[in-house]
Amino acid sequence: MTVTNAQSGTNVHEVADGIYRINTPITFPGGGGFTMNQYLIVDDEPLLFHTGPRRMFPLVREAVASVMPVERLRYVGFSHFEADECGALNEWLAAAPQSVAVCSRVAAMTSVEDIADRAPRPLGDGDTIKLGTRSLRWLDAPHLPHGWDCGYLFEERTRTLLCGDVFTQPGSDMPALTESDVLGPSEGFRQAFDYYAHGTDTRALIEKLAATAPLTLACMHGSAWRGDGAKLLRELSGALARGPA
Repeated sequence: MTVTNAQSGTNVHEVADGIYRINTPITFPGGGGFTMNQYLIVDDEPLLFHTGPRRMFPLVREAVASVMPVERLRYVGFSHFEADECGALNEWLAAAPQSVAVCSRVAAMTSVEDIADRAPRPLGDGDTIKLGTRSLRWLDAPHLPHGWDCGYLFEERTRTLLCGDVFTQPGSDMPALTESDVLGPSEGFRQAFDYYAHGTDTRALIEKLAATAPLTLACMHGSAWRGDGAKLLRELSGALARGPA
């Protein structure tokens, strides 16, 4: 792990071959911690998944620059339209002049085509992006866990699922990559702050994610996880089937 900003604690860790987790720990007034993670995939045409909030842009930019020149960035992706997902989108479009946003067709239609300084590249379910030696596949996942426009990217070479808010874990002092339990902490967080939409298609959507058989789950909040991702996703499906928090 490389700490790129001593004051904020922002750090970079390679969680799969050529895939870097950028992490900034946060402590809330009165106690309690959280993490903001972005994922940088380095290839001929690099992709950053999640931008972080707009005010966090200097920290994330500094972290990306520790891995590669910022201006090389080609794609800026995110799961759904929300500040921690894409709050710094226009800052990234300015910093990397050849970059474009990639998002679901719904996100493009409802938000991104209006707010982005350059037209996005909308993705439909099953669409792929070639970065060079790597291929990423978009998976529509409306309302999983929330947002009509929600979806995820699956990196096929390392079998890494960029899974956004799925398996959100609380806390700020956590390993970058773990093989330990993340379902328990994430379900505890859901019980306290139920951020799931509990849509009618949740089980089928989780099964679609599980069918990719991921080996690494690149979580937006908390540790990234390594192991039998299909099994863990199906365990999540079972926990959700028992009802809302």
